[in-house]
Amino acid sequence: MELQHQHIEQLRAMLAERPQRIVIVSHTNPDGDAVGSSLAWAAALRTMGHTVHCIVPNRYPYFLNWMPGIKELTIFKDTPEEALHLVEEAELIFCLDFNDLSRLEILTDTLTKNTSARRILIDHHLSPAEGYDLYFSHPDSSSTCFLVYSLIEALFGVEQITREMAEALYVGMMTDTGNFAFSFLTPELFRAVAMLIERGIVIPEIHNRVYNSYTAGRARLFGFAINRKMELIHNGRVAYMSLTEQEMRRFGFQQGDSEGFVNYPLTIKKVKMSVMFLEHTNFIRVSLRSRGQVDVNLFARKYFNGGGHKNAAGGKSFVSMEETIAHYIRAVEEFAAEGYL
Repeated sequence: MELQHQHIEQLRAMLAERPQRIVIVSHTNPDGDAVGSSLAWAAALRTMGHTVHCIVPNRYPYFLNWMPGIKELTIFKDTPEEALHLVEEAELIFCLDFNDLSRLEILTDTLTKNTSARRILIDHHLSPAEGYDLYFSHPDSSSTCFLVYSLIEALFGVEQITREMAEALYVGMMTDTGNFAFSFLTPELFRAVAMLIERGIVIPEIHNRVYNSYTAGRARLFGFAINRKMELIHNGRVAYMSLTEQEMRRFGFQQGDSEGFVNYPLTIKKVKMSVMFLEHTNFIRVSLRSRGQVDVNLFARKYFNGGGHKNAAGGKSFVSMEETIAHYIRAVEEFAAEGYL
C-alpha cells in the first residue's frame, strides 16, 4: 500500500488552516477496525488543536469496552440530538471504514444534511462512492487501522503515537485480519505492528481482552449455531448458518456475540464459501467469507446488493429468512455454473 503524496499534502493543508470542528463517523455495527481507527485518528487530530468527536450509528461490541477513549464515542441511536448537533456544526467530516454513506443507515440522512463540511474518506473497501472531497481509498490495505497508522506516520511521525493510540490501532489490525490470517499481510503491516510494540502495547493482553471476554450465552449460541444451524450445500463446498431474533434472544444475545461465527465453517477442509444470516427487525444481515479465488465481493454485489472484499463481504435481504436462504441456494448454483465457485 502506498499513499499518494499529493493527497497527503492536500490533507496536511486542510488540517493546517486553523483549529476546526471535526466529526469522525464509522459504519453501523462498528467493529474493532471501525472503533480503533476512529479513536486513534481522533487522538492524532487533537494534537493539532482541533475539536474532534467520534460518532457511530449504534453500539459497539461489549468486548471493546476496555479500549481507552471508547466512552467518548457518541452513539447516534442513544443520543440522536447530540449527534445531529455535532454533525451540523462540523467543518470537516472524516468517514472511516466504509465506502458509501448508505452504510451509516440511521445516521445517513443526518450526515447528508451538512452540505458545507468537507468530507474525507479513509477506507479499505472496494468501489468507493462519489461525494468526497478527498479520498484515501486503499483496498490493498488489510484494515482501516493500518491505513490510519500510515497517515499518522506520514503527517506526524510515529513518535506521536501514544500507547493508547497504539492499542486502538492494533485492535483493528488484529481483528480485521482474523488475527493475521487473512489477505494483505505485507511486510509493511508487520513493521507497523513492531512499531506499535515499541510504543508500549502488550499483544497477549489485547488478544485476551478481545477474544477471551465473551459471555456464557455467546458460547452457547455458538454451539447452537454450529450444531443445529450449519448446513453444507454444493457437495460440501459451501456452508451457511442462520439465526433468527428469537434464537438470539434465547441465548441473551448482545451486540458482537455473532462476531466470527461466519469464519468457522471455513475450517472444514472442503468449504470454500461461508455465509451467516442474522435476522433483524426489518431485514436480514448477510455476512460472507471465502478462501482462495472465490470472490464473495462479487457474490454480494450480484445477489445481496452488498459488497466488501474478495474474501470478506456483506449485504442485506428484505424478505423472510426462508426466502433469503432459498435465494442464496439458487444463487450458489448459478454462481457455480458461471465458473466462480
